[in-house]
Amino acid sequence: MPRNYQRELEAVLFMQAKPVSFTKLAKWLGSDASTVETAAQGLAAQYKQQNSGLQLSYTESEVQLTTAGDTHELIAKIVKDERTGELTKPSLETLAIVAYRCPITKAELEAIRGVNCSLILRNLLIRGLITETFDKTKGIEVYDITPEYLQMLNVTSVKDLPDYDRLHRDIKIGERLALLEKPGDFFQAQIDNQSADAAEQSAAEAAVTADAATDPSAE
Repeated sequence: MPRNYQRELEAVLFMQAKPVSFTKLAKWLGSDASTVETAAQGLAAQYKQQNSGLQLSYTESEVQLTTAGDTHELIAKIVKDERTGELTKPSLETLAIVAYRCPITKAELEAIRGVNCSLILRNLLIRGLITETFDKTKGIEVYDITPEYLQMLNVTSVKDLPDYDRLHRDIKIGERLALLEKPGDFFQAQIDNQSADAAEQSAAEAAVTADAATDPSAE
């Protein structure tokens, strides 16, 4: 059965939730840039033909999966709600993990949580609670918390967070991250999650303050 590059490209772009270069996509898909560009053109035409709520936005060097232009008002309303609404439990857990393990990559974060965190990270970036910077050593983007978030928690450093030393060096979380350096898919690994889950729950309690601080109704 021949490979469906359009389908694979769609999955990768959805997972990345940001512009990706054709060169990087070609490397990930085990193909060449020309094949990826052709797949992108086909996927863009498919969205247009189906009057989809999605579209591809691309330049000569990179491409991104975005919402269709005529959905702007709806998306703007949702983004506004995300900026001011109550943080969800998954968002609080993600924020706490970033705080206790920063700087942390998206892959490391998803290894700890066991789920795709693209949308949650976007939400936290929109709120100004985390930052995304390129780590030259790792060759990939890493996430850190912002000074504004520290101010919300009334601390000056992540090391001042409750139980920081224990949670920053949590053994089970360390094992999960170590799996990223080994062959095989993390999500197929059978490890005991209890310690890491407990760490996430304890860490999330420290992030609740940020939830109240970003919710105008709490004033």
